[in-house]
Amino acid sequence: MRIYDLILKKRNGGTLDRDEIDYFINGYVDGSIPDYQAAAMCMAIYFRGMDDYETAALTDCMARSGEMIDLSDFKDLTVDKHSTGGVGDKTTLIVTPIVAALGGKVAKMSGRGLGHTGGTADKLEAIPGMKINMERQDFLNQVKKIGIAVIGQSGNLTPADKKLYALRDVTATVDSIPLITSSVMSKKIAAGSHSIVLDVKAGSGAFMKTPADARVLAQNMVAIGKACGRKVSALITDMNRPLGYAIGNTLEVVEAVELLRGDIKGDLYDVCVAIATEMTMLFKGVSYTKAMEEVIRAIDSGAAFSKMKEWVSTQGGDVEWLENVKIGDGAAFEVPIICPADGYITAMNTEAIGSAAVILGAGRNKKDDVIDYSAGITVCAKTGDKVEKGCVLGYLYTNDYKAAEPAAERYLDALTIGFEPPEQTKLIYDIIR
Repeated sequence: MRIYDLILKKRNGGTLDRDEIDYFINGYVDGSIPDYQAAAMCMAIYFRGMDDYETAALTDCMARSGEMIDLSDFKDLTVDKHSTGGVGDKTTLIVTPIVAALGGKVAKMSGRGLGHTGGTADKLEAIPGMKINMERQDFLNQVKKIGIAVIGQSGNLTPADKKLYALRDVTATVDSIPLITSSVMSKKIAAGSHSIVLDVKAGSGAFMKTPADARVLAQNMVAIGKACGRKVSALITDMNRPLGYAIGNTLEVVEAVELLRGDIKGDLYDVCVAIATEMTMLFKGVSYTKAMEEVIRAIDSGAAFSKMKEWVSTQGGDVEWLENVKIGDGAAFEVPIICPADGYITAMNTEAIGSAAVILGAGRNKKDDVIDYSAGITVCAKTGDKVEKGCVLGYLYTNDYKAAEPAAERYLDALTIGFEPPEQTKLIYDIIR
C-alpha cells in the first residue's frame, strides 16, 4: 500500500476503506508519511468529501492513534463540551466551572488557536503559572478531587489529530465537514466522557458560514457520537458577530471572570447558560427548565466563580492575578478604533475581525508562531447598534505599535454601516439531540 495511491484515489472521488484510512493515520503519526503528503490528502478530502462510513472510520482511527482515557469510575457524571471555533468564544472558561460546581465531572482536552479563531489552551496559558500538561493519573485525580481538569492535547491522546490540527491550520483545509467531525469527535471519544455537548458555530466568523451547513456538521457529529455509545447534543449558535466583547487571550479571561462574578450578561451569558444547561441535562437527567435554574443559581451564588478559582489554583495558576486582572493588562498600547460615518452597523465580517486580532499578535499565522497573550480587541459596538462618526467602535491592545494601523484598517473593512437598522438574527438557531 502506498500513500500516493490513496491520495490519487481520494482525489479522483474514490471511497477509502478502513484499512486504507488506518494506513494513512498510522503512517502520519509514526512519521513515515510526511507533512506534504498528509496535506495533499487533506486537500483531496476537502474537495471530494467523505461518506458516513469514511468519516466514522477516520474518527475511530484518530481516536485510537494513542491512549484512550477510561472514565468509567465516574459513571454517568462525566460530561464534555466542544465549540467548532469562533471569534471571542471563551465559553469553556465559563461553562466548565459552572457544570463542575453542579456535580458534573469535566475531564477535557482543548486545542490551541486555529486560523482566525482562538484556542482554549492558549487562553488558559494566559493565566500566569497555569499548567495545561499533566500526567494521565494526575489528570484523573484532579477530576475526582475537584470535578474539573482542562489540559492541552497530550502526545499520547489523539496524536493523529494533534498533527493534523496544526497542518490544516496552515494548508487552508480547516473548513471541511469530515475533517472537522473527525477532529472533534476523535478527541471527545478518546477523552472518555459519557455525555458530550457540541457548540456548532454558524456565520461569517465560523468555519460553517450558514445555519444549514452547521446543521449538517452537527448532525454528523451527533450521529457519530451516538454510534460510539455517547449521549450527544449540539447547539447551533450565531457567529455573525464576535461573542461577547473581548477578542484575545488575556482579554477573554477577564470577560469570563466578569461573567462568573455576575457583573455582565448579554450574548455571551445567554450562550453559556444554554450550553451549561444542556450539559447539566445530560449528566443529571433532569428537565431543561430544572437544569437552567441550577445553572443560573450556580452563577448568581458565586459557586461557579469559586470553582473556577479552585480549578486555576489546582493547575498552578495565579488566583490573585485572576481576581485582579483588568482589560489592557500587559499591553503597551491601547489604540481606539474610530467610526468613519453615522448610521447603523448592519453587518460584521467576524472572520476578518478575528484576523485583525491575529495581526496584533493574539493568534498564529504559522503553527510555530509565538502568541502575545495581552494582544487583542475589545468591541464597543456590534451589529444593530447605532453609531456616530468619531465615536469609538472598539480598542486595540498590542505590544507592537506598528501592528495597530493595519489591524484597525482590517477591523473597519469588516464592518458595514448603513442608514437603516438590520433585522435581528437568532443567537441560538437550533438544538439537535
